[in-house]
Amino acid sequence: MVNNRANVVLFLICKTNGGKMISHLYLHPFPKSSYICRRIKTVQAMSMVKCIGILTSGGDAPGMNAAIRAVTRAAIHNGMSVKGIYRGYKGLITNEIKEFKTQDVSNIIPRGGTILKTARCEEFRTVEGRQLAYERLVEHNIDALVAIGGDGTLTGARIFAQEFNYPVVGLPGTIDNDLFGTDVTIGYDTALNTIMECVDKIRDTATSHERLFFIEVMGREAGFLALNGAIASGSEAAIIPEIYLERDQLAEMIETGFRKSKSSSIVLVAESEVTGGAIGVAARVKKEYPQFDVRVSILGHLQRGGSPTARDRILATRMGVAAIDALLDDQRNVMIGIQNDAIVYVPFSKAIKNLKPINPDIMKTLEIVSI
Repeated sequence: MVNNRANVVLFLICKTNGGKMISHLYLHPFPKSSYICRRIKTVQAMSMVKCIGILTSGGDAPGMNAAIRAVTRAAIHNGMSVKGIYRGYKGLITNEIKEFKTQDVSNIIPRGGTILKTARCEEFRTVEGRQLAYERLVEHNIDALVAIGGDGTLTGARIFAQEFNYPVVGLPGTIDNDLFGTDVTIGYDTALNTIMECVDKIRDTATSHERLFFIEVMGREAGFLALNGAIASGSEAAIIPEIYLERDQLAEMIETGFRKSKSSSIVLVAESEVTGGAIGVAARVKKEYPQFDVRVSILGHLQRGGSPTARDRILATRMGVAAIDALLDDQRNVMIGIQNDAIVYVPFSKAIKNLKPINPDIMKTLEIVSI
């Protein structure tokens, strides 16, 4: 109740104590109306969301456990109960659901992978599968869902949220860093550091044998790992799906390097079908330029493992807390993003449909320093 003349707010708070209803009246100085609106929305959201579910889906990424920990503890801090859903949408359908307490997420922040496991689920792509998933949520009294994963996870979350008018908040968990609306995704920094460390080691043997190495990294539709991995490791070039590189251009770059007495050359290749992958690129170069001693190394799933970096742990924790803040603010069907070090809410439609662009300045930087 608001009394504008007296410039005070009258709060009526009711709670139970041993089965008895106790009411308290509070008078509070009248603040700005926008503050009142926000507080009313928060109270309304809290009354609606009493239990949340958490799941991880799709490819795993370092930092997912830190996100699970943050979501769980932030929810409990705000008086909510938490249910962990194992094996993503598949576990939601098959009823692999367990209540989470604070101790269930203790000491998981340094661990790679996800304690909730993850899986692909074809059944969730069907109307019948999503209906069964919804019935499981109702059965377990779960009022809102936090889904951690990449574009496939968020696409499923968006469809589900629209079909059942159900509150879902997404966290961007993918090493590819390819989700629009966030500067960085959970797991990307750790994967980038893994690539850098691996390339540093390969450089040792490449230099010893004066070889040209094509190293394949993940990023089927996005070249962020290849491009920034090349800069971080001092590689000579990056072949990515966003920017087409003629074979003659690549050969000229490599030949120039050897003429300048470079004892080795390393090219990072995104695994994309557009690039043909490291094996395809290496085969073409070796056929047309037999003077190069060419080798290939595919880093593969090595990039997904390992203890998350400090940056990924902090990012995942901030985003996990922000997911609960979003639900308290009555936000739904949004992805938590970070832009210029500030938390933002990005509608699923924007995060999924829009392509995240490569910064041309970064590509130019690689060209300059790789001479």
